[in-house]
Amino acid sequence: MISPRHSLGALTAALLLAGCGQQASTPAQGGMSAEAPGQSVAAQGISATGQVHRRSAPVDCSFDNGLGRCHARVVVDQYGKPIATATPAGYGPVQMRHAYGFDALSSTTYTGAGQTIAIVDAYNDPTIINDLGVFKKQYGITGCALNVVNQSGGGTLPTTNSGWAQEISLDVEWACAIAPNANILLVEANSAGNDLYTAVNYARTKANVVSMSWGGSETGATGNDPTFNHPGVSFVASSGDNGNGASYPATSPYVLAVGGTNLPLDATGKRTGPETTWTGSGGGISAAELLPGYQSAFGVTGSYRGFPDVAYNADPSTGVAVYDSTPNHGSSGWLVFGGTSAGAPQWAALIALADSGSNRIQGSGISTVNADGTSPFYTIAGTAKAINSANYLDITSGTNGTCGVNCTAAVGYDLTTGVGSPVANVLVTNLK
Repeated sequence: MISPRHSLGALTAALLLAGCGQQASTPAQGGMSAEAPGQSVAAQGISATGQVHRRSAPVDCSFDNGLGRCHARVVVDQYGKPIATATPAGYGPVQMRHAYGFDALSSTTYTGAGQTIAIVDAYNDPTIINDLGVFKKQYGITGCALNVVNQSGGGTLPTTNSGWAQEISLDVEWACAIAPNANILLVEANSAGNDLYTAVNYARTKANVVSMSWGGSETGATGNDPTFNHPGVSFVASSGDNGNGASYPATSPYVLAVGGTNLPLDATGKRTGPETTWTGSGGGISAAELLPGYQSAFGVTGSYRGFPDVAYNADPSTGVAVYDSTPNHGSSGWLVFGGTSAGAPQWAALIALADSGSNRIQGSGISTVNADGTSPFYTIAGTAKAINSANYLDITSGTNGTCGVNCTAAVGYDLTTGVGSPVANVLVTNLK
């Protein structure tokens, strides 16, 4: 459970995001990196109108072959160094749960209890157990039992990688924030390459939902589709952070691809403006994957799969608070992250909540794609030009590139945010 009385960090973060004040720079102490002069998370990038335009950089987590990466972005100073603070400076769980309606779900039925969320990333985060504990204590969260294994389920963990450790902290902490009574299985691949798919193959045998916050070139990768073709399990992937362009496994027809939005909130999680397409949201038309039947009624032009399928907050300017004590570029502590990596584990947690409401056992969870080729996420989404507003918020403004209609949000399904972001308090109850 999450205690509302632990939302002081969220309150501070929201005020800072709104440009309502400036936070003094934090002195370097206890493993916390000092912020550059004048570059606190609160102050850096605030425009005359109070809109935050935070500097951010891709997390240092490339694939070993250079053809892909994790999809997290961290807020940085003018020198490109991640800004760490002594207290949270991004959105907290209370805000995000309220913004998407999770806090309106039954607190006894949709808790995540009895479910396992598998998170697949590369390399080892040696401090993740401690870091999750700090995150939970900060926000008054109980539950979220964490088990960490290697790609085969064993206890000998891979070598440490501080960039991937940041991604792992983001994924684990925010899956916990949304489904605080679910168990979390972190499966660490030996490398950032084909070993990730080995890790997914293990993860799917232990969980009803698998979260993947990484992706790369479709070339030579689509042969991994059978890895995700398992009715009874949902596979969720971030769509990418570079705007229009394909990213695998998000383009696999057996994967739920999560695009990105900008989500302005106040201290309580109330929306202070429209949710819009984030400029970095990965999306477009696959060059390799054929159009799945479940998209045929949603206006995708041509014969190939459109993506993303759904959306979630991803803009670093409306980013989330993450605690990571594994130093990266000299920074550790409370950081602010965006990127579509932030959405994948939270969508996975949403699915775990739905599975828990139906008391689904291992292997009988909600599927990304059912055995008959239908998708439960599209079946209740409405039509190409009339998204079912009970289940999804249609994102109708913003762009992720300069390619015209394919880079522009519009009424109905589009290639920047899919069918939209979740109205969780209804969607969770309707997913079957």
